[in-house]
Amino acid sequence: MINKENRKKIIILKKEFDGLKNEKKALLDLIFEAELPESIYNSNAIENSSLNLPETEKILMEMEVSRNIPIREIYEAKNLARVFEYIKKKLKNLEINNEVILFLHNMLISTINENIAGRYRQKKEFVRVGTHIAPAPEKIEKMMKKILLKYSSAIDTFVVDKIADFHLDFETIHPFCDGNGRIGRVLINLQLMHTGFPPIIIRDKKKVDYYKTLKEYQRSGKKIGLDKIILLALLESFHKRIAYLKSKKIIKLAEYAGKNQETAQSILNKAKRQTIPAFREKGVWKIGV
Repeated sequence: MINKENRKKIIILKKEFDGLKNEKKALLDLIFEAELPESIYNSNAIENSSLNLPETEKILMEMEVSRNIPIREIYEAKNLARVFEYIKKKLKNLEINNEVILFLHNMLISTINENIAGRYRQKKEFVRVGTHIAPAPEKIEKMMKKILLKYSSAIDTFVVDKIADFHLDFETIHPFCDGNGRIGRVLINLQLMHTGFPPIIIRDKKKVDYYKTLKEYQRSGKKIGLDKIILLALLESFHKRIAYLKSKKIIKLAEYAGKNQETAQSILNKAKRQTIPAFREKGVWKIGV
C-alpha cells in the first residue's frame, strides 16, 4: 500500500499536471508518439521478444530492419502499438469491462493467432506461468466479473493501490491463452488514463522485480512490490511531462550531476528512487532544469 507521503507527492504532481496540460494538448500528443516505441519495446521485451528499441522503432515506421525477424514479433510490435493508439483515441468512450478487455485482446492477437484472439480460455485450455497453474477455464468469466466489480467499487482506495491489486488478480487469473502480460500492462495504462493520469512504462529492466511481485501474490496472496513499481513509473511519467509542459531545458543526468557537484552514481540513485524529477528517454536518464 502506498504510504501517505507518496500519495501526497502524486496528488501534488497531478494538480500541477492538470493545471498545465489543457493548453498544451498537442505537446502531450507528441510525447505520447515519441514514447510509443519505448512502451512497445519494453512490454514485449518483458515477454522475451528479441526486438531491441531501434528495431521496434523501424517496424512501427514501416522501415526495413537489417536482420531477419520472426513475423510474430513484427505483428506483436505493430498490434500492441495499435492497441495503445486506440485507447488514447477512444479513451472517453472506453469503460473498463469484459467487452473492452476482449476487444483489446482481439486487436493484440489478431494476425498472430485468430483462433484465440478476443476470447477467454475455453474448455481444456489450461496455462501455467512458472509454477503457477492458472484457474480452470470454466471459472474465468465469474472471476473476471468479480475483479472488475472489486475495481469499480474501490472508490476510496488510492488509484495506484487499486490498479496494482487489479493487475495482480488479472495476471493470476491469466484469462487468455496468450497475451495476458501485454494486455495486463495495457489495462494499467487504460486505468491510469481513465483517471486523468499519464501513461507509464513498466520497463524490461524491472522484469525480475515485476515477476517477483506476481509470483509472491500467487504463492502467498501477499501484495508486495507492484504498487511501488507502478508508483515510481508514474512519478517518472509526471516528471517528464511537467518538464516539457513548463518548457524546461532537458539535459542528461550526467551533466546535471556535474553542475550540482555530485557523483554520477549518487544522482542516478536519486533518479531511480524518484527523489529528483528525473526521467528516461530511450533508456537515457534526463532531467528538466
